Amino acid sequence: MKLDTPQAALQWATSYKRATRLQAPLALISFLSGVAVSVVGGGVPWLLPALAIGAVVPFTFVSIMPTNRRLLATDRDLSGDSTRDLLVKWGELHAVRTVLSLVAAGIYIWDLLRSNSRWSGP
Repeated sequence: MKLDTPQAALQWATSYKRATRLQAPLALISFLSGVAVSVVGGGVPWLLPALAIGAVVPFTFVSIMPTNRRLLATDRDLSGDSTRDLLVKWGELHAVRTVLSLVAAGIYIWDLLRSNSRWSGP
């Protein structure tokens, strides 16, 4: 966001295309792994972070994709105030995904440490 608006929009588009290929699969893998651990005996403590990280996917489709589409529109005036406003809005929406991901990761780590302390042998 320190770049001028046209450069920020171009940088965002380049980063967005690369990140999409990585972030969506990782969120789904984390969700499915948490559900699997929950089903095979981990219970609700593993399901809660799975649901938190799983919520990132529908949140992205419902809340963030409209902003993404507008930012990626080929007819967009990259120097306009509306582009800067969209970049700011995208950052705020992305912060929600970041918080959900951090909460899920924290609970996963807590669950892992808790389960290791129960199963540690002599």
